[in-house]
Amino acid sequence: MARLFTQLALLSSFIALSFAARAELSIQITQGVDNPIPISVVPFTNEGGGFLSEDIAQIVTNDLEQVGEFKALSPANMLSLPSQEREVFYRDWGILAQDYLLVGKIDRELGSQLIHVQYEFFDINREMKLAGEVLTGSVTQLRDIGHEISNVVFEAVTGTQGAFTTQILYIVADYINPELTNFRLEKADYDGQRAQILLESQEPIMSPSWSPTGQDVAYVSFETDLPRIYIQNIATGQRRQVTNYPNINSSPVWSPDGSKLAMVLSKDGSPDLYVQDLNTNQLQRVTDHPSIDTEPSWTPDGRSLVFMSDRTGQPQIYQIELGASSFNVERLTYDCYNCAKAKFLPDGVNLVHVRRETRQSPQYQIAILNIETQRVITLTDTSLDESPSLAPNGSMIMYATKFNGKGVLDAVSIDGRVKFRLPSTQGDVREPSWSPFLN
Repeated sequence: MARLFTQLALLSSFIALSFAARAELSIQITQGVDNPIPISVVPFTNEGGGFLSEDIAQIVTNDLEQVGEFKALSPANMLSLPSQEREVFYRDWGILAQDYLLVGKIDRELGSQLIHVQYEFFDINREMKLAGEVLTGSVTQLRDIGHEISNVVFEAVTGTQGAFTTQILYIVADYINPELTNFRLEKADYDGQRAQILLESQEPIMSPSWSPTGQDVAYVSFETDLPRIYIQNIATGQRRQVTNYPNINSSPVWSPDGSKLAMVLSKDGSPDLYVQDLNTNQLQRVTDHPSIDTEPSWTPDGRSLVFMSDRTGQPQIYQIELGASSFNVERLTYDCYNCAKAKFLPDGVNLVHVRRETRQSPQYQIAILNIETQRVITLTDTSLDESPSLAPNGSMIMYATKFNGKGVLDAVSIDGRVKFRLPSTQGDVREPSWSPFLN
C-alpha cells in the first residue's frame, strides 16, 4: 500500500525561528539488553541516481539499536546486498546467525522531488516475508520514511506499536551571563534530530504539554513578568493566551479528548487544581485545600486527576475524581519521603513518578508504583531525575537529569533494561514532553 507523506507549511516568521541557534541533541545508548535481537538492515539501492541527503537504512539501524533491543549486522560483514525478495537467500543470513532481514530500494522520479521507497522485511528462521510496501514522499521526507519503516519492523518483532515517528518538546536554558538567560521551547524528533524553536524569550518558559492530536502545545510563559498559560499551534506558530488570573498560572495538561486543560491556579488563595473547558472557557475548581496542590495529570479515562500535595506534611501523590467533593481525595503513595510528578501508564494501574525514598537520601529517581499491589520498581540510578514523560506506546520514559553538571534528557524503558541519553550541545535541557502518535 502506497502512502503519501505530507508536511504542513509553516509561516515565514515561524520558519525563521527554526533556523536560529538550537540545542542539538543526539542519542547516546547508555544501557541495552543482554541479548539483543540480531537483524540485518541492508543499504537501500538508489535506483533513481542523484544525491540523497539521508540514508534510510542507517536511520532504521539507528532507530532499532537506540531502543536497545536490536543489534544490527555491519554491511561489511554481509555475504550479499539484496534489494528485493528474489535476491534474498535465507541460508546466507542463517549462516550469519541473523533473525531478521530488511531490504529495500529507492526510485526518484526524473526531474522531480518525488521518491518511491520499496522495502521488504523477512523472518530468517521461519523463511517468510513479514511486511513490505511502497512509501511515497518528497526527498525532504527521507527521515520520516525511515522512521515509518522502523515502526513497522519494531511492531512486527515485538508486537508493540513503534514510536519512532513521534516527537518531543523540551525547554532549553542558555546562560549568557549572570543577568541574562535565554529560554527556548524546542521541538525535535524522538531522537533529538531536526530540532525547531517554537518560542524564544529572555523570560522563563515552563511546563510544555502536547495536545492529544499533536497539533498544538500548551506551556507557561513569563513574558509579561507573570506566569501565564498559552496554547500554540505548531504548524502556524499562532498562539493565544489561555489564562490571566492573579498570581500562579501553571502546569497545563490536556485532557485525553483534548477539550480541557487541567492547571494550577492560586487566584483564590493557595495553589489548587482547576480544569478549564477550551470551548466555553468555563473554569471548574477541582481541589480546595490550604496546602499546595500541584502537578496534575489525567487518568487514562479522563475522569480523574492525579496530583502532588503536601497536605500531610510531605509531598505525596493523590487522586481525585472530577465533580467529586474536594475532600474526597484518595492518597496513592505512602512509602516514600517525597513522591511527585505522577502519571499513569495506559493500563491505569502503574504510576510513573519521581521519588525520594528517605529524608536522608539526596536522590530523586524515576520509579513505577503498582497501586493495586503497592510494588515499586525504581528505574534510574542517577540522583536528580525529574519531569518524566511517557512514550505513547508506553515502552519508554524520558526525563530530565544532570550529567557533567549540565541538564540533559535521559530515557529508560519501563522494565529498566534499556537506557539512552540525549546530551545537548548548547544550554541546559529540561522538562521533556513526549508527543502522542502523530499522523
